[in-house]
Amino acid sequence: MIRVDLPWPPRELHPNARVHWSKRAKAAKQCRTLGWGMTLTAGVRRNDPDIPQDLKVTAIFSPPDNRRRDVDGMLSSIKSYLDGIADVIGVDDSKWQIAIRREAPRKGGAVRIELEAA
Repeated sequence: MIRVDLPWPPRELHPNARVHWSKRAKAAKQCRTLGWGMTLTAGVRRNDPDIPQDLKVTAIFSPPDNRRRDVDGMLSSIKSYLDGIADVIGVDDSKWQIAIRREAPRKGGAVRIELEAA
């Protein structure tokens, strides 16, 4: 199993955020790059042939506080992270089976992405 630990996504990437398109685009680019870099840091080689084409991807959210958050909004917020991970592993994210889990809040918030064979 591959684990990629990422920071809580910026507010600009939440689908309900009302921000200028250029701010959203800048945040998306930064998060995609961060997802790419943290995947490499986790020890994954680019386009590793050992990674199966069918993946089960679990997104584990630890929000920064106790505010109510809907699951689809949290998943939408990490799209750029998932795109960065897909860039490294070379597996099209349309083939992923995505599961979502919410854990207890922690200071600053965090997102863990776990990748395993489906």
